[in-house]
Amino acid sequence: MAGESDPDGPGADAPSAAARDDLAGVVDLFGWLTRAELSRALSELAFKRRAEVDDGAIAAAIDVAVAEYALVPAPPAALSEGEGGDANAGGAPAAVADPGEGLDGDDVALAVGPAAFPSLPDGAADLPHILDVPERGVDREALSAAALARLSEDAVAAIGEGDADRLEVLADVTYDVEAWAPVDAGDVRERIVAELDS
Repeated sequence: MAGESDPDGPGADAPSAAARDDLAGVVDLFGWLTRAELSRALSELAFKRRAEVDDGAIAAAIDVAVAEYALVPAPPAALSEGEGGDANAGGAPAAVADPGEGLDGDDVALAVGPAAFPSLPDGAADLPHILDVPERGVDREALSAAALARLSEDAVAAIGEGDADRLEVLADVTYDVEAWAPVDAGDVRERIVAELDS
């Protein structure tokens, strides 16, 4: 349920703000956040609730949201900040890492992904006053192209590992991404279905 952690999931010990859709809701407040900024936001929410901050559980919850495409790593070319956060006006941030070099770096930017139903956890409305970040924007076309490319890579990896559970998740994401952006994930889906049916 939105606003609560999955009691059986990897983020089970995280603050309730670490539920997948709550993570997306926090990111959606800003347009995009780096992993470090999102971790800080979740820590601030836990502090406001007088809950113990478990950095490991927060990191695990972010990993789950990324793996399930509730959050997607965004290439610097898809991002902007300042000047009203207009994603079409250039101004890509210099301090953001290329997610192609790894998804778990503190400076990898995360944006709301196709599998998310963003919801705001209690107290999140105060976060823009707490986190000192400029206005930000995301170029959805560049973001969706990056998400589709990653989806294809994830499918190839899961096929190579014979990971049927992962393939089932990715098959669902192929539908999510088509509803989220004007992209065609049919080729990826066909490869996944063929592997699951073999």
